[in-house]
Amino acid sequence: MSFHKIWLVLKREYLTRVKTKSFILVTALVPLGFIAFIGIMVYVNIADAEVEKQIGILDNANALVERLVEANETRYFDVQNTPEDTLRSQVLGGELDGYIILTDSVISHSKSPTLVHGGSGGLSFISAVRSDIREAVREERLTRENVSDEVRDIFESRTGLEAVRLTEEGEEQDNTLFASAIGFILGLMIFFGIFFYGALLMRGVIEEKTNRVLEVIASSVKPIELMFGKLFGILSMALTQFGIWILFYTGLSIAAAPVAGMIMQAQMSNMPEEATEAASTFDASVLENIVIEPYIFIYFILFFLLGFLIYSALFAAIGAAVDNEQDSQQFMPIVGLPIFIAYFLNTRVMQAPDSSLSTFVSIFPLTSPINMISRIASTSVPIWQIVVSILLMILSFLGIMWLAAKIYRVGILMYGKKPTFKDLAKWVKQG
Repeated sequence: MSFHKIWLVLKREYLTRVKTKSFILVTALVPLGFIAFIGIMVYVNIADAEVEKQIGILDNANALVERLVEANETRYFDVQNTPEDTLRSQVLGGELDGYIILTDSVISHSKSPTLVHGGSGGLSFISAVRSDIREAVREERLTRENVSDEVRDIFESRTGLEAVRLTEEGEEQDNTLFASAIGFILGLMIFFGIFFYGALLMRGVIEEKTNRVLEVIASSVKPIELMFGKLFGILSMALTQFGIWILFYTGLSIAAAPVAGMIMQAQMSNMPEEATEAASTFDASVLENIVIEPYIFIYFILFFLLGFLIYSALFAAIGAAVDNEQDSQQFMPIVGLPIFIAYFLNTRVMQAPDSSLSTFVSIFPLTSPINMISRIASTSVPIWQIVVSILLMILSFLGIMWLAAKIYRVGILMYGKKPTFKDLAKWVKQG
């Protein structure tokens, strides 16, 4: 095997890919899409969550309507002297969004009242009304039981929990929520990266095979050299894109705290005095928790690289075995099943990274590329588990590459027949 020839194929594959308009557009648009996503999330959080609805309260118990109006005078109003038929007509005519009939059994026996409405508002509207009714009923029941203010305060108190992480350097702010989310996102990126770049490799092999380009190339380059060159060429392109995106995120993280501080100062200048005093207690240093530790990126690149090598060998073998993408679909479950299982288990890993299941799927070589990075980002993973995972992936790559190379060697010169699994087994023996 000539490494010089592998390098020539790699160089050709890499330069051909990175000079395309699609590569440039995707590389540029993903960071812009990330910024747009963050902007949309910020807008969603600061924008009005819902359009206020008007709900008539027919309170036959004469105990709850005042509490509801006091809680939200825009949403609730008293319709005590209005017949129910009239209320129904108003709802159908659009004059009223809905009405609720309250009886004493709602208070004394916790009977659920009925909201009659026109169907608009969605889940947030119904949830808000339910919450208001519960609060009003609770307050009324406490009043009827002559509960003292001290007991009310105890009942209404909610003890929070502040978490800190203890390290050798001392205590630091806990960022478990953010770390778990980042681990899940990085695992998701590896999932899509393996499929996107692997499919790109497979389509390239099929295209060259269909155009009979591989026959010419195979006359001067061994199939194994060609396979390695194409595989590492696509991998180099993928690492280039990920490297650019990581640099972008790093720069964005560094600029996040001062930019957020400037925005808050501008907003505080337009706030009332009370709101300004409350906002001034915000510590911009908490934004440091959104910065990912550099070692996370190193592990991300490492596990993506190994995961891509494992699955791309199968993609290349499938591409060499078939004449078109339609014929490749029968073999895709071989590639798709384990990686889809890893994808679906990634949520479980994010929630319980130290469980036995999470530990197993993060070490098992066909699922570890996605699940191990989630564990590393969200919890302290023993170093021996990381080492075992990496070694198993390397051994799996060598074994899968050995089989894929045999299929590739025979398959690139086979035309006109839709291969079966029996044919693939025969090619392995022939190879």
